Amino acid sequence: MKRKKLYIVSLYRAAAVVACLISVASLTAQKSSVQATVQPTEIEIGEQALLNLKVITPKERIIHFPVYDKEIVPGIEVITMLPPDTLIENNVMTLNFKYLITSFDSTLYHVPFIPIYDGIDTIYSNSFGLKVTSPELSDSTLAYLERMNRGETDSIDFRQLQLYDIKPVHKAPFVWTDYLWVLWILLGVILLIGLIGFIIYLVLKKKKKGYFFKPPEVLPAHVRALGELDKLKAEKIWQQGREKEFYSKLTDVLRVYIYEREGINAMEMTSGEILNAIRKTTDIESVYENLKQILSTSDLVKFAKYKPYPDENDLSMVNAYFFVNQTREPDPVIREEETEKEGETGRRGDQENNIEKSK
Repeated sequence: MKRKKLYIVSLYRAAAVVACLISVASLTAQKSSVQATVQPTEIEIGEQALLNLKVITPKERIIHFPVYDKEIVPGIEVITMLPPDTLIENNVMTLNFKYLITSFDSTLYHVPFIPIYDGIDTIYSNSFGLKVTSPELSDSTLAYLERMNRGETDSIDFRQLQLYDIKPVHKAPFVWTDYLWVLWILLGVILLIGLIGFIIYLVLKKKKKGYFFKPPEVLPAHVRALGELDKLKAEKIWQQGREKEFYSKLTDVLRVYIYEREGINAMEMTSGEILNAIRKTTDIESVYENLKQILSTSDLVKFAKYKPYPDENDLSMVNAYFFVNQTREPDPVIREEETEKEGETGRRGDQENNIEKSK
């Protein structure tokens, strides 16, 4: 029994040790760390170096970096503080905070640490050093300084001391791309002026001619119909055994012409309905008979498989021309007043030419 109790006690002790190790490891893992580096580590008087504080901490921590009004340590001045760079990976946050520093005294500076606060505790960085050197002087300059110290010269020769005036500001070279915006503005103004001028032109044209853009010329219905008949006649498809196609095209041309000329919806009518409508619009018997011959023959060819004679095809073509020409829109009649005015203008022109010739 005693051995068993000792064994259980030893197990408890081992478990306690493991728990302590785990807690210590977790505390260590959650603790923040900071590392300070300076680049370069050696500068001349007035030159600049970059001090970087690298902090590794859990991502939920809020890091407070020190803010320096003037110096980190006496002799090392802070020019500016740059915003931090942040990187988070696997709940671990890495921050890099940079200080731009300089110095005007030549010596070796030692910075023991830089403190930061992570919201729980103050953490101190490692120590670092910065070496500041004076510019090298020539032997003649050193000799001149010795003479000044001994009081052997009353004036100061700045050339001997290698001290020169500040160089004037150099004018930047001309780069035409820097003035590209001027070109875009000019192009925009030109386009705007052109657009305004075009609008004014259209308005004046509208007032003068009644339209902005010239409407397309619409030919009279009979002109278009005769043109289609000429095309169909030139194809001569009825001579190739294609009578059904010939009569379909021929009647389509006449149906469209009737609709455009008389306003009759011939495309949706039968042949009998078209003939009845045409009978009401004209008193000329030949107009009706010519159209009747074409439509009757077309119906026989398309629906009764009638094979017309060549003379019948030629007759249908001739009757189509007769029908269009007999029902066409009359040509415009020139008014007598306009004719008289044109005659007077012509006579005046002839008189003026004769006077000039006599001179």
